[in-house]
Amino acid sequence: MLHIVDDEEVLRDALLWLAKSRNIAAKTYASGEAFLAHLEADWHFAPEGDCLLLDVRMAELSGTALFDILSARQLTQRLPVIFLTGHGDVPMAVDSLKRGAFDFFEKPFNDNALMDRVQEALHMSLQAGAAFIVQTRLNTLSQREREVLELILVGKMNKNIADELGISMRTVEVHRANIFDKMQIKSAVELAGLLK
Repeated sequence: MLHIVDDEEVLRDALLWLAKSRNIAAKTYASGEAFLAHLEADWHFAPEGDCLLLDVRMAELSGTALFDILSARQLTQRLPVIFLTGHGDVPMAVDSLKRGAFDFFEKPFNDNALMDRVQEALHMSLQAGAAFIVQTRLNTLSQREREVLELILVGKMNKNIADELGISMRTVEVHRANIFDKMQIKSAVELAGLLK
């Protein structure tokens, strides 16, 4: 989902049309406050990834202030930010990129170049979301399950794992079943693919 935050209605409408021409789902917000309210009220990451097109200069909550809020909440990997500005300068662009912005475009911009970067940002968001899900599942494993997981990943069989950890083979089988259940996979091959 492409989130467009700009205080100019004409530009919001043009960007919405441009996104739809590329089959990119999009939603617009007239201010940083409106986007922040949406984020705090009913936010969920889109299965196809998310990207934020953000105007730098807006009344009250500026684009850079909103970016700082998102950075502080560690959301900019799953919600890459592309800044738009009609008043940009090189130091502002460099500073934005150093602080983790995905890209920076000056108005007027090349429509195709902007949408290409949006698609790249959506892809990055999708990858970050997948990594977040895997990490969340890994965090549910106990210390012993993590030890068993490491030995499964190097190709050890249950008997070898039991010998190495000094536990019974039945205990290894229980841990293996728990790992597969928590990681939502059915085989060691699937586990290796998930954690590559």
